[in-house]
Amino acid sequence: MPYSYNKLRGKIKEVFGSQENFAKEIGISNTSLSKKLNCKSGISQSDIKKWSELLSIDSDDYGAYFFT
Repeated sequence: MPYSYNKLRGKIKEVFGSQENFAKEIGISNTSLSKKLNCKSGISQSDIKKWSELLSIDSDDYGAYFFT
């Protein structure tokens, strides 16, 4: 069963206003971000680290955002 990134999507919207704004900030296309959030491509450890810094997600909360 694939991961659900609903909580992560909410955090992205809360901090950046839209998924598109977040994609621009991390330097990828909105399509690439969408594929990652829809489990069509993987989210790497470096993605998790970078995204968490930008979204102020503590490492103790990685599970809730990235592994649900």
